[in-house]
Amino acid sequence: MDLQTLWFILITVLFSGFFLLEGFDYGVGILLPFVGRKDTERRIVINSIGPVWDGNEVWLLTAGGAMFAAFPNWYATLFSGFYLALFLILVALILRGAAFEFRSKINSPAWRRMWDYGIFIGSALPALLWGVAVANIARGVAIDGSMTFVGSFGDLLNPFALAGGVATFLLFTLHGALFLELKTDGVLRKRAEGVAKTLAIPTAVVVVAAVLIAAPQLFERLNVVMVVALLGAVAGLGGAAWFIRSGRFGRAFLGTSIALVSAVVLLFSFLFPRVMPSSLGEQFDLTIYNASSSEYTLGVMTVIALTLVPLVLAYQAWTYYVFRKRLTTSSKLEY
Repeated sequence: MDLQTLWFILITVLFSGFFLLEGFDYGVGILLPFVGRKDTERRIVINSIGPVWDGNEVWLLTAGGAMFAAFPNWYATLFSGFYLALFLILVALILRGAAFEFRSKINSPAWRRMWDYGIFIGSALPALLWGVAVANIARGVAIDGSMTFVGSFGDLLNPFALAGGVATFLLFTLHGALFLELKTDGVLRKRAEGVAKTLAIPTAVVVVAAVLIAAPQLFERLNVVMVVALLGAVAGLGGAAWFIRSGRFGRAFLGTSIALVSAVVLLFSFLFPRVMPSSLGEQFDLTIYNASSSEYTLGVMTVIALTLVPLVLAYQAWTYYVFRKRLTTSSKLEY
């Protein structure tokens, strides 16, 4: 295996971790105004992700950093072409982070309500726009011979991309509802169960519809990894819906986790060895070879990554272990 392929796989792993962990994170933020009807209830909802939300975002920062260092042409084309969408995601994430920190600084209903909307918008907007961005990458965008995106922001808002945005929005919200069911008790837990039961079927229908729209392109490049990932996504989502109906929410959360990771693996295995297909012609596709850094840079990065990544993974696993208990009205609330 060459270093370009190794780093493509590592970036796939990083985005899989990001969508798995930040997925329920966004979902909890989206559900905040709906399941938390009193201030104490909203504090419990926020504290369910309070100790982990910033750690979850490290996966995105690491994936972006790895993309910049390993495939600078991919990074440049993606961030210049999707500039407005990624700028909106960045603003939303800043708003969300500020809301977590400032909400409980002043004991005023109006102040706290304002930051609650900040958490909702800062969660809903990225959940929608990530789906739009991912769908556009899969579909291919207008990239010319100089590796420059020559389309417009309006071109990115095509029906397939919007379907992808709705699919990720619903999937993240369902994932978040299941996480809340596992992290809270009492009336909040019951409301989270109600949301999960309501969203299970619509989410499955929208996700399947988005996959069917992409089916002609998917089946053109079908390989073993894609078949396994596609089966994983279908089994994960179908299993989640089944376990929600039977009241086994821990297994349902495992199902949505498998579906999210499988969807990312399906996307990247569909792209390989391309990183961004061009809708203007295959000769303009960005691949792991024409978009990569030098062999020396990739070699140094590999040594650093193999040394530090296990430590980061161990630290994050320990964080989840420490904060594993359910939150109730008698819990000490930090946020």
